[in-house]
Amino acid sequence: MPSTRTAIVDATHRLTRAGVSSPGPDAEMLLAHVLGLSRGNLILSREIDEEQQRRYNDLVEQRCRRRPLQHIIGSTGFRRLTLAVGPGVFVPRPETELLVELAVRYLREIPSPVQVWDLCAGSGAIALSIATEVPGAQVCAVELSPEAVPWLQRNVAAHAQLMQAQGSDAHVVEGDATTTPLERAGAAGAHLVVTNPPYIPDSATPIEPEVTHYDPPLALYGGPDGLDIVRALAKTAASILRPGGMFMVEHADVQGEASPSGVPALLRAQRDEGNQEVWSTVRDYSDLAGKPRVTTAVRRGGAL
Repeated sequence: MPSTRTAIVDATHRLTRAGVSSPGPDAEMLLAHVLGLSRGNLILSREIDEEQQRRYNDLVEQRCRRRPLQHIIGSTGFRRLTLAVGPGVFVPRPETELLVELAVRYLREIPSPVQVWDLCAGSGAIALSIATEVPGAQVCAVELSPEAVPWLQRNVAAHAQLMQAQGSDAHVVEGDATTTPLERAGAAGAHLVVTNPPYIPDSATPIEPEVTHYDPPLALYGGPDGLDIVRALAKTAASILRPGGMFMVEHADVQGEASPSGVPALLRAQRDEGNQEVWSTVRDYSDLAGKPRVTTAVRRGGAL
């Protein structure tokens, strides 16, 4: 019987030849999944039996065909959470952790309870991170896709105890956030609206097969310049935020402050029905790779 070390080395070579970007870690995570262990608890000298080897070979072959690792395993890690993911829902990326970090930092400065809306919620990565890290967060997670909503509901249910421990809650709203059907926001309005929307231009083709063939197009593409959904969501955010409330939106690295048509410029140009500026204190933030990633803006009209 082969050892875990031998199996991982062989799988790493196969994944490398298939063009997988992280062959070693993927090989380890797939074997840990087969053995029912965490990656950190893999014992490299341990022998694996014939059935385990057969299952492992099958999963490695799926990954060589560029099926996303998260779909094979059925889950992904995001900050402190383990989220169920699969066909029909966007797999959250590490870049989005900047958006969550800014949101959590902002909300912790506001007396609880705080009202938050996550537009285009997908798997619930943003909504649930906020609800499990911010005491008294009342989060509404809005998602349009009928394929993604079950994943969102499943993840909300799975993290109910963690939210309860914080005195927080997350409520799923199935609908189109760009048409502003959000009357449940209430007269007082929200403290924060946060979104990781579709922002890839329609004509762009993602390089990675995992994105092209497996991520849902509804979660990727945002019109000719990629910002049609952002424009619509900015109007929705303005309608449900209280004066002084915050809007936070993730964007592509070419849609930041340096772009005359990027998200910061878009928000600075937004006007209400009285031709008054909607947003103040528009700022852009870079991720850990130094790339522009998140724009924040304050709803004009007063302080919280």
